[in-house]
Amino acid sequence: MSQLRFVTGGESHGAALTAILDGIPAGLRLTREAIDRQLARRQRGYGRGDRMKIETDRVLVLSGMRFGETLGSPITLQVVNRDFANWTERMDPFGSPVGTKVTAVRPGHADLSGVLKYERDDARDILERSSARETTMRVAVGAVCRQLLEALGVTIASHVTEIGGVAVDRAAIRDEDIGVTNSDDLNVCDSAADERIKARIDEAKAAGDTLGGVFEIIVRGLPIGLGSHTQWDRRLGGRLAGAVMSIQAIKGVEIGAGFSCAHLPGSEIHDEIYMGEDGRPYRQTNRAGGLEGGMTNGETLIVRAAMKPIPTLMTPLRTVDLATGKEVSASKERSDACAVPAASVVGEAMAAFILADAICTQFHADTMTDLHHSLAAYRARTERGWQKG
Repeated sequence: MSQLRFVTGGESHGAALTAILDGIPAGLRLTREAIDRQLARRQRGYGRGDRMKIETDRVLVLSGMRFGETLGSPITLQVVNRDFANWTERMDPFGSPVGTKVTAVRPGHADLSGVLKYERDDARDILERSSARETTMRVAVGAVCRQLLEALGVTIASHVTEIGGVAVDRAAIRDEDIGVTNSDDLNVCDSAADERIKARIDEAKAAGDTLGGVFEIIVRGLPIGLGSHTQWDRRLGGRLAGAVMSIQAIKGVEIGAGFSCAHLPGSEIHDEIYMGEDGRPYRQTNRAGGLEGGMTNGETLIVRAAMKPIPTLMTPLRTVDLATGKEVSASKERSDACAVPAASVVGEAMAAFILADAICTQFHADTMTDLHHSLAAYRARTERGWQKG
Protein backbone atom coordinates (compact mmCIF):
# COMPACT_ATOMS: atom_id res chain seq x y z
CA MET A 1 0.00 0.00 0.00
CA SER A 2 1.28 3.46 -0.88
CA GLN A 3 1.97 5.99 1.85
CA LEU A 4 1.55 9.07 -0.33
CA ARG A 5 -1.54 9.96 -2.31
CA PHE A 6 -2.90 13.10 -3.92
CA VAL A 7 -5.96 14.33 -5.75
CA THR A 8 -6.48 17.53 -7.70
CA GLY A 9 -9.58 19.59 -8.39
CA GLY A 10 -10.51 22.59 -10.47
CA GLU A 11 -11.21 23.65 -14.05
CA SER A 12 -8.96 25.48 -16.48
CA HIS A 13 -10.99 28.71 -16.25
CA GLY A 14 -12.49 28.07 -12.81
CA ALA A 15 -11.77 30.09 -9.69
CA ALA A 16 -8.78 28.03 -8.59
CA LEU A 17 -6.92 24.76 -8.85
CA THR A 18 -6.44 22.70 -5.70
CA ALA A 19 -4.50 19.62 -4.64
CA ILE A 20 -4.51 17.62 -1.42
CA LEU A 21 -1.33 15.65 -0.71
CA ASP A 22 -1.48 13.14 2.13
CA GLY A 23 1.25 11.07 3.77
CA ILE A 24 4.24 13.45 3.82
CA PRO A 25 6.13 12.88 7.11
CA ALA A 26 6.18 15.60 9.73
CA GLY A 27 9.23 17.82 9.99
CA LEU A 28 9.98 18.34 6.31
CA ARG A 29 11.21 21.88 5.72
CA LEU A 30 9.46 23.42 2.73
CA THR A 31 9.82 26.81 1.08
CA ARG A 32 7.17 28.60 -0.93
CA GLU A 33 9.91 29.81 -3.28
CA ALA A 34 10.88 26.25 -4.25
CA ILE A 35 7.28 25.40 -5.16
CA ASP A 36 6.75 28.65 -7.07
CA ARG A 37 10.01 28.06 -8.94
CA GLN A 38 8.67 24.80 -10.35
CA LEU A 39 5.32 26.42 -11.20
CA ALA A 40 7.17 29.15 -13.11
CA ARG A 41 9.18 26.53 -15.03
CA ARG A 42 5.93 24.88 -16.15
CA GLN A 43 4.69 28.19 -17.55
CA ARG A 44 7.82 28.90 -19.56
CA GLY A 45 8.72 27.48 -22.92
CA TYR A 46 9.12 28.59 -26.52
CA GLY A 47 5.82 28.10 -28.34
CA ARG A 48 3.53 28.61 -25.34
CA GLY A 49 0.22 30.46 -25.89
CA ASP A 50 -1.26 33.68 -24.52
CA ARG A 51 -2.74 32.00 -21.43
CA MET A 52 0.69 31.93 -19.84
CA LYS A 53 0.88 35.71 -20.23
CA ILE A 54 -2.26 36.05 -18.10
CA GLU A 55 -1.46 33.65 -15.29
CA THR A 56 1.37 34.06 -12.81
CA ASP A 57 1.05 30.89 -10.77
CA ARG A 58 1.78 31.22 -7.06
CA VAL A 59 1.04 28.58 -4.47
CA LEU A 60 -1.20 29.03 -1.46
CA VAL A 61 -0.78 26.46 1.33
CA LEU A 62 -4.09 26.06 3.14
CA SER A 63 -3.28 23.19 5.50
CA GLY A 64 -0.61 20.74 6.64
CA MET A 65 2.16 23.24 7.39
CA ARG A 66 3.15 25.58 10.18
CA PHE A 67 6.20 27.83 10.38
CA GLY A 68 7.83 26.24 7.32
CA GLU A 69 7.48 22.61 8.39
CA THR A 70 5.05 19.85 7.50
CA LEU A 71 2.83 18.60 10.30
CA GLY A 72 2.17 15.05 9.09
CA SER A 73 -1.41 15.98 8.18
CA PRO A 74 -2.78 16.46 4.63
CA ILE A 75 -1.22 19.36 2.76
CA THR A 76 -3.69 21.47 0.78
CA LEU A 77 -2.20 23.46 -2.09
CA GLN A 78 -4.03 25.99 -4.21
CA VAL A 79 -3.31 28.18 -7.24
CA VAL A 80 -5.78 30.93 -8.09
CA ASN A 81 -6.72 31.38 -11.76
CA ARG A 82 -6.41 35.08 -12.56
CA ASP A 83 -8.27 34.52 -15.84
CA PHE A 84 -11.39 33.50 -13.88
CA ALA A 85 -12.29 37.19 -13.72
CA ASN A 86 -13.02 36.97 -17.45
CA TRP A 87 -15.00 33.74 -17.11
CA THR A 88 -17.04 34.30 -13.97
CA GLU A 89 -20.46 34.10 -15.65
CA ARG A 90 -19.53 31.28 -18.02
CA MET A 91 -18.07 29.18 -15.18
CA ASP A 92 -20.56 30.12 -12.43
CA PRO A 93 -21.31 26.98 -10.35
CA PHE A 94 -24.88 28.12 -9.66
CA GLY A 95 -25.72 30.56 -12.47
CA SER A 96 -27.75 30.11 -15.63
CA PRO A 97 -26.06 28.97 -18.88
CA VAL A 98 -24.47 31.80 -20.86
CA GLY A 99 -22.16 31.88 -23.83
CA THR A 100 -21.88 29.66 -26.89
CA LYS A 101 -21.76 25.91 -26.36
CA VAL A 102 -18.75 24.00 -27.65
CA THR A 103 -20.19 21.30 -29.92
CA ALA A 104 -17.58 21.00 -32.69
CA VAL A 105 -15.52 18.44 -30.76
CA ARG A 106 -11.77 18.38 -31.40
CA PRO A 107 -10.02 15.28 -32.79
CA GLY A 108 -7.35 14.01 -30.42
CA HIS A 109 -8.95 15.58 -27.35
CA ALA A 110 -11.24 14.25 -24.61
CA ASP A 111 -14.20 16.23 -26.02
CA LEU A 112 -16.19 13.53 -27.82
CA SER A 113 -15.62 10.63 -25.45
CA GLY A 114 -16.26 12.85 -22.43
CA VAL A 115 -19.50 14.32 -23.79
CA LEU A 116 -20.86 10.85 -24.53
CA LYS A 117 -19.66 9.30 -21.26
CA TYR A 118 -20.97 12.04 -18.97
CA GLU A 119 -24.10 12.87 -21.03
CA ARG A 120 -23.27 16.54 -21.60
CA ASP A 121 -24.37 18.75 -24.49
CA ASP A 122 -21.47 21.20 -24.16
CA ALA A 123 -17.87 19.99 -24.56
CA ARG A 124 -16.73 22.81 -22.26
CA ASP A 125 -17.97 20.64 -19.38
CA ILE A 126 -15.24 18.20 -20.43
CA LEU A 127 -12.44 20.31 -21.84
CA GLU A 128 -12.21 22.55 -18.78
CA ARG A 129 -11.10 19.61 -16.65
CA SER A 130 -9.22 17.60 -19.30
CA SER A 131 -7.08 20.66 -20.06
CA ALA A 132 -3.38 20.43 -19.26
CA ARG A 133 -3.95 23.39 -16.93
CA GLU A 134 -4.65 20.60 -14.41
CA THR A 135 -0.93 19.80 -14.37
CA THR A 136 -0.33 23.02 -12.43
CA MET A 137 -1.25 21.14 -9.28
CA ARG A 138 0.75 18.07 -10.23
CA VAL A 139 3.78 20.34 -10.42
CA ALA A 140 2.96 21.87 -7.02
CA VAL A 141 2.64 18.39 -5.49
CA GLY A 142 5.84 17.30 -7.23
CA ALA A 143 7.65 20.35 -5.86
CA VAL A 144 6.83 19.21 -2.31
CA CYS A 145 7.99 15.67 -3.10
CA ARG A 146 11.14 17.04 -4.75
CA GLN A 147 12.07 18.84 -1.55
CA LEU A 148 11.59 15.59 0.38
CA LEU A 149 13.85 13.73 -2.06
CA GLU A 150 16.48 16.46 -1.96
CA ALA A 151 16.54 16.21 1.82
CA LEU A 152 17.43 12.53 1.33
CA GLY A 153 20.14 13.16 -1.28
CA VAL A 154 18.05 12.39 -4.40
CA THR A 155 17.91 14.86 -7.30
CA ILE A 156 15.64 15.03 -10.37
CA ALA A 157 16.20 16.85 -13.64
CA SER A 158 14.93 16.67 -17.21
CA HIS A 159 15.78 17.89 -20.67
CA VAL A 160 14.07 17.95 -24.04
CA THR A 161 15.75 15.75 -26.66
CA GLU A 162 13.52 16.34 -29.68
CA ILE A 163 10.75 18.63 -30.93
CA GLY A 164 8.99 18.21 -34.25
CA GLY A 165 11.65 15.86 -35.60
CA VAL A 166 14.55 18.17 -34.71
CA ALA A 167 16.76 16.34 -32.22
CA VAL A 168 19.61 17.34 -29.94
CA ASP A 169 22.95 15.54 -30.11
CA ARG A 170 22.37 13.30 -27.08
CA ALA A 171 25.84 11.74 -27.36
CA ALA A 172 27.39 15.17 -26.80
CA ILE A 173 25.41 15.81 -23.60
CA ARG A 174 26.91 14.61 -20.33
CA ASP A 175 24.43 13.27 -17.79
CA GLU A 176 25.94 15.51 -15.12
CA ASP A 177 25.11 18.59 -17.22
CA ILE A 178 21.40 17.78 -17.40
CA GLY A 179 19.60 20.16 -15.06
CA VAL A 180 22.60 22.50 -15.08
CA THR A 181 23.13 23.77 -18.64
CA ASN A 182 19.48 23.65 -19.74
CA SER A 183 18.10 26.61 -21.69
CA ASP A 184 15.19 28.42 -20.02
CA ASP A 185 12.88 28.51 -23.03
CA LEU A 186 13.30 25.00 -24.47
CA ASN A 187 14.85 22.99 -21.62
CA VAL A 188 17.49 21.63 -23.98
CA CYS A 189 21.16 21.07 -23.17
CA ASP A 190 22.42 21.36 -26.75
CA SER A 191 22.86 25.01 -27.73
CA ALA A 192 23.56 24.01 -31.34
CA ALA A 193 20.04 22.57 -31.65
CA ASP A 194 18.36 25.52 -29.94
CA GLU A 195 17.82 27.76 -32.97
CA ARG A 196 16.85 24.85 -35.25
CA ILE A 197 14.12 23.80 -32.81
CA LYS A 198 12.83 27.36 -32.46
CA ALA A 199 12.68 27.71 -36.24
CA ARG A 200 10.67 24.47 -36.43
CA ILE A 201 8.21 25.77 -33.81
CA ASP A 202 7.87 29.11 -35.64
CA GLU A 203 7.14 27.25 -38.86
CA ALA A 204 4.40 25.16 -37.24
CA LYS A 205 2.86 28.18 -35.51
CA ALA A 206 2.72 30.15 -38.77
CA ALA A 207 0.88 27.22 -40.35
CA GLY A 208 -1.61 27.03 -37.48
CA ASP A 209 -0.16 23.65 -36.55
CA THR A 210 1.31 22.11 -33.39
CA LEU A 211 4.37 20.00 -32.53
CA GLY A 212 5.19 17.20 -30.13
CA GLY A 213 8.52 15.83 -29.01
CA VAL A 214 10.51 13.77 -26.54
CA PHE A 215 11.88 14.56 -23.10
CA GLU A 216 14.10 12.63 -20.72
CA ILE A 217 14.02 12.53 -16.91
CA ILE A 218 17.24 11.86 -14.99
CA VAL A 219 17.22 10.86 -11.29
CA ARG A 220 20.41 10.57 -9.27
CA GLY A 221 21.11 9.31 -5.74
CA LEU A 222 18.41 6.64 -5.38
CA PRO A 223 19.13 3.72 -3.04
CA ILE A 224 19.53 0.24 -4.50
CA GLY A 225 16.41 -1.93 -4.24
CA LEU A 226 13.72 0.74 -4.31
CA GLY A 227 10.55 -0.96 -5.56
CA SER A 228 10.09 -4.75 -5.63
CA HIS A 229 9.99 -7.77 -7.92
CA THR A 230 7.46 -9.59 -5.73
CA GLN A 231 4.17 -8.12 -7.03
CA TRP A 232 3.23 -6.49 -10.33
CA ASP A 233 1.97 -3.29 -8.72
CA ARG A 234 5.15 -2.80 -6.70
CA ARG A 235 7.48 -2.89 -9.70
CA LEU A 236 8.88 0.62 -9.86
CA GLY A 237 9.17 0.74 -13.63
CA GLY A 238 5.45 0.11 -14.04
CA ARG A 239 4.56 2.77 -11.51
CA LEU A 240 6.82 5.37 -13.13
CA ALA A 241 5.61 4.57 -16.63
CA GLY A 242 1.98 4.81 -15.56
CA ALA A 243 2.50 8.13 -13.80
CA VAL A 244 4.29 9.73 -16.74
CA MET A 245 1.81 8.23 -19.22
CA SER A 246 -1.03 9.87 -17.26
CA ILE A 247 0.20 13.33 -18.33
CA GLN A 248 -1.98 14.87 -21.04
CA ALA A 249 -0.71 14.15 -24.60
CA ILE A 250 1.94 11.60 -23.54
CA LYS A 251 1.71 8.62 -25.88
CA GLY A 252 4.82 6.60 -25.08
CA VAL A 253 7.18 5.97 -22.16
CA GLU A 254 10.44 4.06 -22.10
CA ILE A 255 13.10 3.36 -19.48
CA GLY A 256 16.78 3.19 -20.37
CA ALA A 257 17.32 1.79 -23.86
CA GLY A 258 13.54 1.33 -24.07
CA PHE A 259 12.13 0.39 -27.47
CA SER A 260 15.59 -0.10 -28.96
CA CYS A 261 15.85 -3.24 -26.82
CA ALA A 262 13.49 -4.89 -29.30
CA HIS A 263 15.97 -4.51 -32.16
CA LEU A 264 19.23 -5.69 -30.55
CA PRO A 265 20.47 -9.01 -29.13
CA GLY A 266 20.85 -9.43 -25.39
CA SER A 267 24.62 -9.25 -25.68
CA GLU A 268 24.26 -5.63 -26.78
CA ILE A 269 21.56 -4.62 -24.31
CA HIS A 270 22.25 -6.02 -20.84
CA ASP A 271 24.73 -4.13 -18.65
CA GLU A 272 27.65 -6.36 -17.69
CA ILE A 273 28.75 -6.30 -14.06
CA TYR A 274 32.36 -5.91 -12.96
CA MET A 275 34.09 -5.97 -9.58
CA GLY A 276 35.74 -2.72 -8.61
CA GLU A 277 38.92 -2.27 -6.63
CA ASP A 278 36.81 -1.16 -3.68
CA GLY A 279 35.12 -4.57 -3.56
CA ARG A 280 31.86 -3.31 -5.01
CA PRO A 281 30.29 -4.46 -8.29
CA TYR A 282 29.77 -1.76 -10.92
CA ARG A 283 28.49 -1.39 -14.50
CA GLN A 284 30.20 0.37 -17.37
CA THR A 285 26.92 0.97 -19.20
CA ASN A 286 23.37 1.87 -18.15
CA ARG A 287 21.08 0.58 -20.88
CA ALA A 288 18.68 -0.67 -18.18
CA GLY A 289 18.12 2.95 -17.16
CA GLY A 290 18.71 2.24 -13.47
CA LEU A 291 15.96 -0.40 -13.13
CA GLU A 292 16.25 -4.19 -13.13
CA GLY A 293 13.55 -6.61 -12.00
CA GLY A 294 11.26 -3.78 -10.93
CA MET A 295 13.88 -2.31 -8.59
CA THR A 296 16.52 0.40 -8.73
CA ASN A 297 20.01 -1.00 -9.26
CA GLY A 298 22.14 1.92 -8.10
CA GLU A 299 22.64 3.48 -11.52
CA THR A 300 21.11 6.75 -12.68
CA LEU A 301 17.38 6.37 -13.36
CA ILE A 302 16.46 7.36 -16.93
CA VAL A 303 12.83 7.73 -18.06
CA ARG A 304 11.90 9.01 -21.50
CA ALA A 305 8.48 10.17 -22.76
CA ALA A 306 7.01 10.96 -26.17
CA MET A 307 4.43 13.74 -26.38
CA LYS A 308 2.00 14.08 -29.28
CA PRO A 309 1.23 17.50 -30.80
CA ILE A 310 -1.46 19.40 -28.90
CA PRO A 311 -4.86 18.64 -30.50
CA THR A 312 -6.10 22.24 -30.55
CA LEU A 313 -4.98 23.59 -33.93
CA MET A 314 -5.38 27.17 -35.10
CA THR A 315 -5.97 25.65 -38.54
CA PRO A 316 -8.61 23.21 -37.28
CA LEU A 317 -9.11 19.61 -38.40
CA ARG A 318 -12.40 18.22 -39.67
CA THR A 319 -14.92 16.97 -37.12
CA VAL A 320 -18.67 16.66 -36.46
CA ASP A 321 -20.85 19.28 -34.75
CA LEU A 322 -22.81 17.34 -32.15
CA ALA A 323 -25.61 19.90 -32.18
CA THR A 324 -26.29 19.64 -35.92
CA GLY A 325 -24.72 16.35 -36.97
CA LYS A 326 -22.90 18.14 -39.78
CA GLU A 327 -19.21 17.95 -40.64
CA VAL A 328 -17.45 21.16 -39.65
CA SER A 329 -14.07 22.50 -38.58
CA ALA A 330 -13.15 21.72 -34.98
CA SER A 331 -13.50 24.33 -32.25
CA LYS A 332 -10.52 26.51 -31.43
CA GLU A 333 -9.39 27.20 -27.87
CA ARG A 334 -6.48 29.40 -26.83
CA SER A 335 -3.56 26.98 -27.02
CA ASP A 336 0.15 26.40 -27.50
CA ALA A 337 2.07 25.60 -30.67
CA CYS A 338 4.38 23.42 -28.57
CA ALA A 339 4.34 22.47 -24.88
CA VAL A 340 7.07 19.82 -24.73
CA PRO A 341 9.33 21.91 -22.42
CA ALA A 342 6.40 22.39 -20.01
CA ALA A 343 5.56 18.67 -20.19
CA SER A 344 9.11 17.82 -19.16
CA VAL A 345 8.59 19.78 -15.92
CA VAL A 346 5.35 17.88 -15.30
CA GLY A 347 7.23 14.64 -15.97
CA GLU A 348 9.75 15.56 -13.28
CA ALA A 349 6.87 16.23 -10.87
CA MET A 350 5.19 12.88 -11.48
CA ALA A 351 8.49 11.04 -11.12
CA ALA A 352 9.17 12.93 -7.88
CA PHE A 353 5.80 11.86 -6.48
CA ILE A 354 6.26 8.17 -7.38
CA LEU A 355 9.80 8.06 -6.00
CA ALA A 356 8.91 9.93 -2.81
CA ASP A 357 6.02 7.53 -2.29
CA ALA A 358 8.26 4.51 -2.91
CA ILE A 359 10.77 5.75 -0.34
CA CYS A 360 8.15 6.69 2.26
CA THR A 361 6.41 3.33 1.80
CA GLN A 362 9.57 1.21 1.94
CA PHE A 363 11.08 3.13 4.86
CA HIS A 364 7.82 4.02 6.54
CA ALA A 365 8.14 6.81 9.08
CA ASP A 366 5.87 9.46 10.52
CA THR A 367 8.70 11.98 10.86
CA MET A 368 11.62 13.08 8.72
CA THR A 369 13.99 12.20 11.57
CA ASP A 370 12.86 8.58 11.55
CA LEU A 371 12.88 8.47 7.74
CA HIS A 372 16.48 9.69 7.64
CA HIS A 373 17.53 7.07 10.20
CA SER A 374 15.69 4.23 8.45
CA LEU A 375 17.10 5.06 5.02
CA ALA A 376 20.62 5.56 6.41
CA ALA A 377 20.51 2.14 8.11
CA TYR A 378 19.31 0.54 4.88
CA ARG A 379 22.04 2.19 2.82
CA ALA A 380 24.66 1.05 5.35
CA ARG A 381 23.38 -2.54 5.19
CA THR A 382 23.35 -2.67 1.39
CA GLU A 383 26.84 -1.18 1.35
CA ARG A 384 28.05 -3.95 3.70
CA GLY A 385 26.37 -6.44 1.40
CA TRP A 386 28.78 -5.48 -1.39
CA GLN A 387 31.86 -6.32 0.65
CA LYS A 388 33.96 -9.38 -0.09
CA GLY A 389 33.75 -12.26 2.38
